[in-house]
Amino acid sequence: MNLDFSDPKIKTLEEVTSLVGALKSEGKTIVMCHGVFDLIHPGHIRHFQAAKREGDVLVVTLTPDEFVGKGPGRPVFNQALRAEFLASLACVDYVAINQWPTAVNTVKMLRPDLYVKGSDYTDPEKDLTGKIAEEEAAVQSVGGRIHFTDEITFSSTNLLNTYFDVFPRGAQEFLEDLRKVHDAESVIERIEGLKKLKVLVVGDTIIDEYYYCEPMGKSPKETIISTQYKSKEVFAGGILAVANHVAGFCNSVHLVTCLGTENTRQDEVLNSLKSNIIPKIYYQEDAPTVVKRRYVEPSFLTKMFGIYFFNDRGLRGEFQKEICDYLEGVMDDYDLVLVSDFGHGLIGPPMMKALCKGGHLLAVNTQTNSSNLGFNLITKYDRADYVCIDEPEIRLATRNKFGPLKSSVNTVAEKLDCKMVTTTRGHRGSLTYDKKDGFCETPVFSTKIVDRVGAGDAYLSISSLCVAAGFPAQLVGLVGNAVGALAVQVVCNRDSIEPVPLYKFLTTLLK
Repeated sequence: MNLDFSDPKIKTLEEVTSLVGALKSEGKTIVMCHGVFDLIHPGHIRHFQAAKREGDVLVVTLTPDEFVGKGPGRPVFNQALRAEFLASLACVDYVAINQWPTAVNTVKMLRPDLYVKGSDYTDPEKDLTGKIAEEEAAVQSVGGRIHFTDEITFSSTNLLNTYFDVFPRGAQEFLEDLRKVHDAESVIERIEGLKKLKVLVVGDTIIDEYYYCEPMGKSPKETIISTQYKSKEVFAGGILAVANHVAGFCNSVHLVTCLGTENTRQDEVLNSLKSNIIPKIYYQEDAPTVVKRRYVEPSFLTKMFGIYFFNDRGLRGEFQKEICDYLEGVMDDYDLVLVSDFGHGLIGPPMMKALCKGGHLLAVNTQTNSSNLGFNLITKYDRADYVCIDEPEIRLATRNKFGPLKSSVNTVAEKLDCKMVTTTRGHRGSLTYDKKDGFCETPVFSTKIVDRVGAGDAYLSISSLCVAAGFPAQLVGLVGNAVGALAVQVVCNRDSIEPVPLYKFLTTLLK
């Protein structure tokens, strides 16, 4: 839906900047408000009226749809409708859509005399984004000042959750029950506490490549479908993605992985890692670094074909022993050892035994793919404190194709002596088992899926931290499914899960 520029109040940023400049030259006082304004309510109207009383002209700028970081399903109303709502208010003189995630650049463009926010922003410590301080600095840099209104307040998120079907009925009921015992502030405070965890991550490095191609049709001379190459994108996948997810929430992360000496891709790997990740990289001779190249139709991200470059025959004895000796020497220095086993040759039987030794908390995921079907099962491990795998993988490991899922979970939990097991189930949410408290089902919070690749790694990464910090199963399921909902909106591993978007989404869910 396009903006209705026939409305004299709705302008582009460039147009409103020119208008504001002319009005200021006439001595007019310019007031600016900024926000999402997904559902206009009496609190917003009082806020705008109070803002207008501070000057002569009120300009309201909107966060564009692409930067509304309140989680899946938001905004409920697109930017065109939100602009129309605001333009219909008598106290609002001009409306424009912002071009950036925050108002900082817009403030510098418009140079308002006053930048007005609601009373809930008076304490910068309570601003999840941490951007109010940057916005205040921006308005001061152009000679203006920030002003806070003190009007009646409502929560748009609370109203939307209560009166709009933002989430499926099952999810709504789950969240209504959860809000009775947990609030967003306490959950976020617990997640903030993850920073102090020291985490060791171990697993296969994977370079994911997306070759974007448009199908042209069948070749007249060959039995093949021809495609036209458009572009490519490269992502740090496998254990690199896991390490980057973890590093957003923990200050201390140590990565142990292996690259090949053929087409090593070392510079790409090192450049992809966050600054608080300390890598220990080994190099396997006569093998390439694992690359998974997928040919993708760009409009709907449909995967047409894939080529894997790897040697999964396993590491030679002395080389594997070297890695095992290193792991045994450092594992007990960490609060959590997180193993993501993609079955591409790094983790053989000796390394599995080494990882299972000691008193450290061990979280494990084994992934089934086309190259290891039936060979890379979670049951090959002797123990794990936390297991996180999807439903087909746990059913395959327990030879339980159609029987009750809980039976498979119990089998794995007993064999590995797990404290907790999470089974991810796609559109059916997740099932979390706690040795003390039993089973907890969490519904899916996704409303839009862009790409499923990498979502399981994100779920594993953050849920493992929650388990290590002693979160109850109900909160592990909540945080894990929230992470999964954010991850499926990202193409492959283009971006890692970060605290602020997760906090904002949890606030949306628990309002």
